[in-house]
Amino acid sequence: MPTRRQEKVSHLIRESVSDTIAHHLNDPRIELAFVSVTRVEVSADLRIATVYISIFGGEEKTRNNAFAAILHARPRIQSLLAERVQSRFCPVISIRHDEQFKKALETMKIIDDLAKETHLPTEPKTGVDDKDSIDQGPQ
Repeated sequence: MPTRRQEKVSHLIRESVSDTIAHHLNDPRIELAFVSVTRVEVSADLRIATVYISIFGGEEKTRNNAFAAILHARPRIQSLLAERVQSRFCPVISIRHDEQFKKALETMKIIDDLAKETHLPTEPKTGVDDKDSIDQGPQ
């Protein structure tokens, strides 16, 4: 379980990397896709941080090009992060593609497809057919 300090540093890194990608990188490959920093894991000694990103929009090739551009810009991201971190050491960042979000979306799609196939009713049945009770009248 991360400590409070790890959480604070991870939050700072997440904000800084998001801002850097959105506003300080002028690579056209990044501008064609929507990039989101999903989470940051910081080591216990606060010297290493793993930044997980998800890339949306466009085709697979566009997303791969955007990821390559972000990996290429890692030194620039690192230097801008060093300006914001007020600590003895600035964590060295590594950037990874976040597969958890993609897997969650695929799982949700499978659940939706199964629900459509089985024709699940949107309202639960009460067990009493209203038509029968009206037709029979009082007895």
